[in-house]
Amino acid sequence: MCSILGCCGPVRDWAAFQTGFDRTLSRGPDESRMLEVGGGALAFHRLAIMGLTESGMQPFRLGRDALVCNGEIYGFEKLREELEAKGYAFHSGSDCEVLLPLYREQGTAMFRQLDAEFALILYDGERDEFIAARDPIGIRPLYYGYDPAGTILFASEPKNLLGLCEKILPFPPGCYYQGGKFHTYRDVTQVEQVRRDGVDTACRQIREKLTAGVEKRLVSDAQVGFLLSGGLDSSLVCAIAARKSQTPIRTFAIGMEKDAIDLKYARQAAEFIGSDHTEVYMTREQVLRSLEEVIALLGTFDITTIRASLGMYLVCRYIHQHTDIRVLLTGEISDELFGYKYTDFAPSPEAFQRESEKRVRELHMYDVLRADRCISVNSLEARVPFGDLDFVEYVLSLDPSLKRNTTGKGKYLLRRAFSQGDYLPEEILWREKAAFSDAVGHSMVDDLKEYAETRYTQEEFLSGCEKYQHARPFTKESLLYRDIFEKYYPGQGEMIAGFWMPNRDWAGCDVNDPSARVLANYGDSGK
Repeated sequence: MCSILGCCGPVRDWAAFQTGFDRTLSRGPDESRMLEVGGGALAFHRLAIMGLTESGMQPFRLGRDALVCNGEIYGFEKLREELEAKGYAFHSGSDCEVLLPLYREQGTAMFRQLDAEFALILYDGERDEFIAARDPIGIRPLYYGYDPAGTILFASEPKNLLGLCEKILPFPPGCYYQGGKFHTYRDVTQVEQVRRDGVDTACRQIREKLTAGVEKRLVSDAQVGFLLSGGLDSSLVCAIAARKSQTPIRTFAIGMEKDAIDLKYARQAAEFIGSDHTEVYMTREQVLRSLEEVIALLGTFDITTIRASLGMYLVCRYIHQHTDIRVLLTGEISDELFGYKYTDFAPSPEAFQRESEKRVRELHMYDVLRADRCISVNSLEARVPFGDLDFVEYVLSLDPSLKRNTTGKGKYLLRRAFSQGDYLPEEILWREKAAFSDAVGHSMVDDLKEYAETRYTQEEFLSGCEKYQHARPFTKESLLYRDIFEKYYPGQGEMIAGFWMPNRDWAGCDVNDPSARVLANYGDSGK
């Protein structure tokens, strides 16, 4: 991960600008640089992943143009060769150095062509204008706001803009900003034509495209590691990577000290694929002690995101403190494509598809946000193979009747796609889904609820909820999280659309807690 900050006009207060910039130093602890350009400023904190020498430091310059980018450009080697053939010279091994020459050749049309996870701010010297853009899923974070003079600023995290902008909002994924407007260049949720592939064809395509998505994310000049929960998604990522690696991959799992569900499955998967595996344990005291810190680093009040972040933050902190790993592959984005436990209740294939599209559009506020912040605050980079654009677009385009749970086993297509070839033990491949916040140990969520109960009387709870018009809290736990959020991000609640919850319009999903444990079909998920 890296951190970017850009002011697209005169910086009113350089001290405040520097203070805001330094709030995300952990995203890029290797080197920092600030550049005055075009009457504004671009700033960059670097975490060196590709092109580890100082020549890969940003902002990059090309004539009067300048750019800062937090990104991973897949297949940049081919782009670089093509650009060199046109006379461009390169001075580093950084993948992001191809972006300015590519912009010279293609303009904003380049965003649609990129196979990348990125957030960037670019100054076009010829047009004397700033442009910003974000990848189609929003895997790399970007926020914006306006200073009192009306100048727009862009930053990796909302905390960069606190004190500089009155209102902070997420930059919409799949868009670029130019000329005072946001323009959509790629909406992965817009399915132009439904694919009628049969089950065998669909499974082959899923296996091949996910394998390609993992393989391209293994390319790094820095050490790579893997988060392994023991669930289907992270286990598949690790199993594919283990086949592509000439040495044992390093995997990490975390669970509560007394009732970790996932650790035994993670251990089983690790033994099967032959990884160098590490188990990390956490306690009730650690969870409660870390709660406020985690909410502050996340910049959210969402219940599910916070619960799931506690274990992820602590295991990433362990990796940062005890290893030289800098890149982590994770299993996010599978649920949004293949279904959650609650989408078993979808009343029709069309309803399943609409829900999937909605969840992908909102990923940048929930699971993707969680992965980015928990990993980046520990000076690591997140890579998400299930977020590969070719993979996402293919799965979203599949006939939803194939993806809907009609077999009694969620994510059937994904499981079947890897059922041949000894990727995983049968017990892992066909294991029931358990949410990460539950699977680290049911006691963790129970502890959080109990703690919240001690913080408010019933009268304080009712009056406390009335303070908020947007995304009003509805339990003591949700009020606690919102109050802590407001302490660090006062008045910025609209950055998050609301609480992630099952679709209450569906029979069986009108519940008051986001955990799958409250659903009638939870079954053996927690065993």
